[in-house]
Amino acid sequence: MSAMFQNAVAAIRMGIEDYALDRPERSLSAVRNFYAGVLLLAKEVLVRRVPLADPDAVIGARYKPVPDGAGGVDYVPDSKTTIDFATIGKRFKDFGLEIDRAALTDLSDVRNQVEHRFTNKPSQVVREIVAKAFPVTAQLFRLAGEDPRVQLGDAWATMLEARALYELELDRCRTTFEAVVWRSATVADAHLRCDDCGSDLVAQTEAGNTDQAQMALVCNACGAMPSVEAAILEAVGRALETEAYIRMKDSAESGPVFECPACGEDTYIDFERGCALCGEAFEWENCMVCHSRIPIEDALAGFDEGICSYCSHIAAKDD
Repeated sequence: MSAMFQNAVAAIRMGIEDYALDRPERSLSAVRNFYAGVLLLAKEVLVRRVPLADPDAVIGARYKPVPDGAGGVDYVPDSKTTIDFATIGKRFKDFGLEIDRAALTDLSDVRNQVEHRFTNKPSQVVREIVAKAFPVTAQLFRLAGEDPRVQLGDAWATMLEARALYELELDRCRTTFEAVVWRSATVADAHLRCDDCGSDLVAQTEAGNTDQAQMALVCNACGAMPSVEAAILEAVGRALETEAYIRMKDSAESGPVFECPACGEDTYIDFERGCALCGEAFEWENCMVCHSRIPIEDALAGFDEGICSYCSHIAAKDD
């Protein structure tokens, strides 16, 4: 058993033990130890995938070409920097390993929220981190050919309990939004997060409220009262960032999110033909002259009188 694997298991155990103490002053230690352990475990999986390779070459983050003495080059690590949560998903893909890359990114985001913005987190936030990491941690142990119940012992049982408690609380929070008439299906599907701590444990203070504009939010993890506007803006960006990247990469096309001309926020979604925040929508979908669909750019530029920019231009010339 490698030293890296032993260190991974030890760090995960220490993180769970800190969490189990349920003391605010141990929260940051719990997060640091737990994440360090999961990251080491992911690196161990990669190393075990190619047992004859140099481990430093497998987990290195940067490489440089050096002469191989035979007229070619070899690529060797350029520094002692190794892959992190932000890049490990791609390395897994390169190695032909299946891993929940979205979950890894999510874990990295939450960890950074805790590390850089808070020093003492309530146990609910740490519980959420452990709960979110549970599926990925189990998957990594399987990929390493190890049984997490054997390796983690009592810590595994604590993780199971944390996941169960978190899922109960998450379900309770999301139930408070069941009556809301959302202005965007994208936001309804994405759910809201706390803009203070990044937690998904956001609830309405009045569960019977149906009006999106009248929502008042509370984070059941850190106790903050998130701004509805900020939460919706974040949900739109999170839900559609991949689509925006694909559009720009494949065809240099803008969208699917635009600045709303009514409220000024980046919450107008083109395929929904409306603003997720204020509900602004354009009356006309097709041009009354040429009957073609009015491009979203035309509508956002002020052509909302039933005529597209081309037909408007032709009409102006005739005048």
